[in-house]
Amino acid sequence: MAAGLKKSSAQLLIVDDEPLIRDALCEFLTAEGFAVTACGTGEEAVKIARGERIDVALADIQLPGMDGLALLGELLKLNPRMFVLLITAYATVGSAIQAFQRGAHDYLMKPMVLDEVLRKIRRLLAYRDLAWENQYLRREMNRIHDPAQIVGKSIAMQAILALVDRVAPTRSSVLLTGESGTGKELIARALHRGGDDDRFLAINCAAIPHDLLENQLFGHRKGAFTGADRDQAGMFVHARGGTIFLDEIAELPTSTQAKLLRAIDQREVLPIGANEPIAVDARVLAATNKNLEEEVKAGRFREDLFYRLNVISIRMPPLRDRREDIPDLVDFLVAKHAALLSKPVHGVTYEALGILMACRWKGNVRELENVLQRAIILGDGPLITPADLPADLVPEMNDYALVDDLAEAIRRYERQHIERMLRRFPDKKEAARRLGVGLSSLYRKISELGIAVPAETEPATVPQPGAV
Repeated sequence: MAAGLKKSSAQLLIVDDEPLIRDALCEFLTAEGFAVTACGTGEEAVKIARGERIDVALADIQLPGMDGLALLGELLKLNPRMFVLLITAYATVGSAIQAFQRGAHDYLMKPMVLDEVLRKIRRLLAYRDLAWENQYLRREMNRIHDPAQIVGKSIAMQAILALVDRVAPTRSSVLLTGESGTGKELIARALHRGGDDDRFLAINCAAIPHDLLENQLFGHRKGAFTGADRDQAGMFVHARGGTIFLDEIAELPTSTQAKLLRAIDQREVLPIGANEPIAVDARVLAATNKNLEEEVKAGRFREDLFYRLNVISIRMPPLRDRREDIPDLVDFLVAKHAALLSKPVHGVTYEALGILMACRWKGNVRELENVLQRAIILGDGPLITPADLPADLVPEMNDYALVDDLAEAIRRYERQHIERMLRRFPDKKEAARRLGVGLSSLYRKISELGIAVPAETEPATVPQPGAV
């Protein structure tokens, strides 16, 4: 390497079946400061691109086995942001047009002038850096103009956001339900911002010991207990006309539930050790990952409080039921953590996104965020690859997100959707009604798609077409 030459972080892949050309390019580009990998076939190139981050690939069109045009398509599937330059000694206008139509970024003719090769590579990398800078600035601008930071264009999320717009200006209590990690607090904050509220105070009812929780919410008077050397106002007083967000509301002790009911009903609280109640005007939003109706039946949660909290109910869907939001979430979370960690990571490869799309995400958005944060910390490229993802991250192998063929993707999605509906509605008549199909059509789909259902729920005979 020449003295004073700055080493590039770009990774190059040379694919040419002529050893002299391949070795000459490797030697020259390595001397120019690039990290270079080389191979002689398209099949080898695909294997390399699966395991390594490649910024620029130079591939001969005339290759044994998989030709350069086919390789171009495979490389861009693995990483749509990779730059591919095709090399040929048989250049024609037609082949050049075909190459550009398939996504090639430039065209090199043999015999190659090495300085020209270097100029084109550096031009593409400069273009990439400018494009990523523009993308970063757009994300930052969007983040400034979207303080809610709620990501989701799926039908389910759009319905929730529409409901938030209608409910936010009111003072009604709202009960947010759904699995952990689905974003219940984000929606609570959006409800708060959409009104004319003052403060937003959040408390996790499961994180504070029961004997301290009541004091935290309602306050105490001086001398009420050992150590109470002065009056202390609780969260309901501090919130003034703002919002109290009670996360994990199902963990609230029964004794505290009665006081909370009075705070909502009568708009007043009685601090510990006080003789006179204090008027309050806080709006109450609550969240839980449990079924409160079941908690009421079991006697663990007051029925009257449940109805007071459940004036408006918003159920947050699990991430596996809104997978169309995953690409936008990945984009947002990568930008967020790359900025926080000061790492030059700008996105994920096509193959890595396919894996992320196909995972079950039992921990929902929180789990996805942890996986991406880990990948950014441990990865070293501008794009997260499958190698950067945790080894125990196992996608559903029959997921529609793992295939490109439209017919097969539809078949897999259809199977997943029917299986999900049958889990929610074991009664097949009800499931068929919800799906908008006849019962006989549902049984036909179960048979065609190989959907397993519990034996005890199967009828003795399969309904014939037209059966009710």
